[in-house]
Amino acid sequence: MKKVVLALFAFSLLLSGLAGAAEKADPLAAWKPAFDPSGAEYTYILSNVSHPGIAGVAVGYRIRDKVWERSGGRLYVDFRPLSQLGGEKDVISKMKMGAVQGMLSSSVAAANVADKLGIVNLPYVIDSFEKLDKFRNTPELFDEFKNCAMASGIMVVDITGYGTYGWATTTPVRNLTEAKTVNFRIAQAPVNTDIYKSWGLKFTVMPWPDVPQALQTGVITGLDHTPTVCNITKKFDVAKYFTEVNYAQGLFIHLMNKRWFDKLPADLQKVLMDVIEEESANARALTQKQQEEQIADAKSKGVQFFPLSDADKAQLIELAAPVYKTWGEKIGPEYLEKVRKALNP
Repeated sequence: MKKVVLALFAFSLLLSGLAGAAEKADPLAAWKPAFDPSGAEYTYILSNVSHPGIAGVAVGYRIRDKVWERSGGRLYVDFRPLSQLGGEKDVISKMKMGAVQGMLSSSVAAANVADKLGIVNLPYVIDSFEKLDKFRNTPELFDEFKNCAMASGIMVVDITGYGTYGWATTTPVRNLTEAKTVNFRIAQAPVNTDIYKSWGLKFTVMPWPDVPQALQTGVITGLDHTPTVCNITKKFDVAKYFTEVNYAQGLFIHLMNKRWFDKLPADLQKVLMDVIEEESANARALTQKQQEEQIADAKSKGVQFFPLSDADKAQLIELAAPVYKTWGEKIGPEYLEKVRKALNP
């Protein structure tokens, strides 16, 4: 009998261990819905490539829960972060076909949907949380932005983010002279390539999954990204320095298939849009707070932060003149000028 009891106890420990391992293996276990969505009349599949530990990504789950509550369980927002549905270019194609109904697209990828969306990537145009909120909440500026992809059947619904862009590096970069010694990883987006060419900096275009090994092996010595992402994804374990270039806001642009939306009952359309607007505004506030917290956390672990001087920022703006011209023609020169004047008087 004693042996049987011991065997049962050991077996229970094994089951507990397996359950714990399974939960640990599922990075999204903590975000599972507290309701059964199987009875929903309508489903909105919403994709994102990043981790919900980022406030601008976690908004997808907050939208899911609030829409479920307000719709009385009629509409289920099936949020799929961490590239569950593929890379951004693939998801954009799926969204245009209607296989996926929406995505929180990175701002760099969104320019593939419509050139005008590239305005948010240009250096020192929408470069602060305050300017982003003004851009979003000024119809004269935002309406043209949100309607620009309609020809391809895509609605621009709202914006969240992941912080302010700068340089995480393996050696200190306090000025542009030191920046010229760094090989920066940049995103796979034409506007980023044009910016770094105009700045005269060495860069490598690289998929995000390749970054950790490239940093560790020295293939790249710098990373064009935000402090929040660099800290949450452990890039600061290798790149111990961060230059506060503050040239753009990292954004997730909420895109939606218009044909699917138009088929949704009017009351559910209102529920969905109201919740997205409320939670996106909340996420933008949380993103600013999270950036402050992540910078403090990184500093406590020994990461050094360097502000870029006003003179160096002015030089970057001057060097980017060809980018403003080239992308101004794609975006619409009048619109670009209107946004720049409104946000940078």
